[in-house]
Amino acid sequence: MNQPQFTKAMGQDEGAGPRRTIDAPFGAALVELGAKRREIVGLTADLGKYTDILPFRDAFPDRFMNVGMAEQNLVGIAAGLARTGYVPFATTYGVFASRRALDFIAIGLAHSRLNVKIMAGLPGLTTGYGGTHQAIEDTGLMCLIPDLVVIDPCDAVETMAATRAIADYHGPVYMRLPRGKVPVVLDPAQPFQIGKARLLASGTDVGFISTGFMTERALDAAAELAKRGISAGVLHVPTLKPLDTDAIADFAARVKRVVTAENHVTRGGLGTMVAEALFDADVVKPLTRIGLPDKFIECGVVSSLQDRYGISTRHLVEAGAQATRRS
Repeated sequence: MNQPQFTKAMGQDEGAGPRRTIDAPFGAALVELGAKRREIVGLTADLGKYTDILPFRDAFPDRFMNVGMAEQNLVGIAAGLARTGYVPFATTYGVFASRRALDFIAIGLAHSRLNVKIMAGLPGLTTGYGGTHQAIEDTGLMCLIPDLVVIDPCDAVETMAATRAIADYHGPVYMRLPRGKVPVVLDPAQPFQIGKARLLASGTDVGFISTGFMTERALDAAAELAKRGISAGVLHVPTLKPLDTDAIADFAARVKRVVTAENHVTRGGLGTMVAEALFDADVVKPLTRIGLPDKFIECGVVSSLQDRYGISTRHLVEAGAQATRRS
């Protein structure tokens, strides 16, 4: 008899997959940075436990602030600290940062290019708590803000590398934040650079252009398609703004069909940006967009919701196989 599945509590890890994991990669990287740079400070809007910043609080309690459940204040305080020479890393859920504090990020941070890093937990469909907690349109909103860098890392090693990179970058950043036991997917030897896409697999039948944890699924889909005799390439796009349009156009020109994959609504996200980039570069290719539909997602078990709403690995495999049948 099948056991019923229940929604897990916020902060409770989903079941570990087959890959090795690293605990709280953002927190570990921030502690490493904090030991070298006293200007780095940590803030949270009462979500320290769920955004992996508690290791920094424990290591540097005099450089950590919990401002309470007040995201606008979180951004405002971070802006003030940045104006006095600190480098604030401000953590909350992506849905609260991108909706409630949107104007504060736009005018309070980006308008003055203040050196604040917004670390956005629960990106996309990674919680079963429904539309109130699922940041499924956050990168689209953030990419519309001028002078704001937007990053969606794939795995644990890229989360750590991106944390180090944005600490060195002077300016406002919005970064989606994998938390808890985060899988290791990418080769740590491959460097992360803000604004640069990464070619992970070459193939000509179909090309996956992916961001965030969807890159892990794109790699798995490419491996499955290879068993069926279908050659699939994978281009990972960790920086959504500035977008590496040259790499996207070059990759797309080398494949018969393009499939974009994102943990985000397909409108206004990676798929839309890739379509615009290909149009601007005069690269004409059939395009399939894998992502979430233009609707609020209901409550439930995350893995079941991801499969129901079309962002599981099998959806990428099916899209890749269908694309080749149309060629």
